[in-house]
Amino acid sequence: MRKIILMMSMSLDGFVEGPDREIDWHLVDDELHTHFNEQLRTMGGFLDGRVTYQLMADFWPTADSDPSSTGPMAEFAAIWRDMPKIVFSRTLERADWNTTIMREVDVDEITALKARPGGDLSLGGADLAASFMRHDLIDEYRIYVHPVLIGRGKPLSPASDARTQLQLAETRTFGNGVVLLRYERPAAAPPG
Repeated sequence: MRKIILMMSMSLDGFVEGPDREIDWHLVDDELHTHFNEQLRTMGGFLDGRVTYQLMADFWPTADSDPSSTGPMAEFAAIWRDMPKIVFSRTLERADWNTTIMREVDVDEITALKARPGGDLSLGGADLAASFMRHDLIDEYRIYVHPVLIGRGKPLSPASDARTQLQLAETRTFGNGVVLLRYERPAAAPPG
């Protein structure tokens, strides 16, 4: 079964975006972008909220033809264009670039999507991630902690009474000071 993997950048004080949705504090250099490309090219699809999808669709379809794009940026443009995408939106009328619109997060539909053949699914967007967390649909967390304190904004996780136990699967420090913390659900104990 495919996994749903949340890949999210976060400030050291726990925010995924600033109070005005800004993400200009992300430190994405060529090393980190190359890492993202390596991870994302093996995925079976992108699951994005409307805001994230529209930000991506406004830039990535033609980023590889922009002379100011770095090599990793141009590479990601092709990955993004070719990858199947599902955008979750109640208001979006249409979506291009190999994109399907789903109106809501339905647990049964997501479970069926995970059961289809193909690579894992990359989850993006703070609001959509919060919805997937509420429904306990995330199998793996890849949190990229950036060496910055932004003071306020949208937290990674909404307030909840639920507790989800995770196990550390990997850490990695990048040259720009960003640290990857990769957590998975613990493996189920074998029966008997």
